[in-house]
Amino acid sequence: MNSKHKPTPWARLLAMPNNSRTKIVVVAVGVCLVCSILVSSAAVLLKPIQERNEALGRKKEILKVAGLYDPDEDIATGFRSIQTRYVDLKTGKYVGADVACNQTLLAIPKEQDIAGIGESTRCLPVYLVHTNESLSTVILPLVGKGLWSTIHGFVALSADGNTIKAITFYDHAETPGLGGEISNPAWQARWQGKQIFDSHGGMRLRIRKGRVDPASRGARFDVDGLSGATLTGNGITNMVHFWLGETGFGRYLARMRGPGRRGMRHET
Repeated sequence: MNSKHKPTPWARLLAMPNNSRTKIVVVAVGVCLVCSILVSSAAVLLKPIQERNEALGRKKEILKVAGLYDPDEDIATGFRSIQTRYVDLKTGKYVGADVACNQTLLAIPKEQDIAGIGESTRCLPVYLVHTNESLSTVILPLVGKGLWSTIHGFVALSADGNTIKAITFYDHAETPGLGGEISNPAWQARWQGKQIFDSHGGMRLRIRKGRVDPASRGARFDVDGLSGATLTGNGITNMVHFWLGETGFGRYLARMRGPGRRGMRHET
């Protein structure tokens, strides 16, 4: 037979019976390849949009915990009132946004990793709010393991570096109705006014099981627990201790509580 009249592989495939095992396998593989290409292309094309939306979502949570969120105002516009600085966790001092310690991930020794995050950069962002040119609020990022998921949040502190003004946990997959109640504004409001350290600098803040007795000696350090979510509460306590203690922003907060306990002065 003349090669010019020889059927192409595609024509031979189409000529096969629909119940042919070869045709079924080839068509299935072809559909999978096309779908995977479409999904991969969509993921690549949409990634910048997703990252931009995630960044806006974080800014929205920061504005909320700072008490500056206005639903009628553009998030980017509202965020201009917040100053972003980077802190070297080893020294507690501000550093430039472009220094190497902002990008290099370091493994956290297992015995110190009570937040269960495995690794972190040495320098992390903090968000500052000034009132009448004086520092009034410092917002710190939080991340750690709960019962089922990694929990992300922010905590807003007064300029004394020891009093919680607000807290938010905005990204997690804890059990709805149990550990998921960490997103409940009513429970988050119970953190307001709580103290982190005692007069000797010891970490005292914690989530208790059950309700806190306002008349108890440690009431100013204790937060009401969530019913049926003890392990999630333990995870959050560990996360807060990690990030507000020596392994996290402890040295930075110590400088805020420095001589005279008047709070950290604005630094350039």
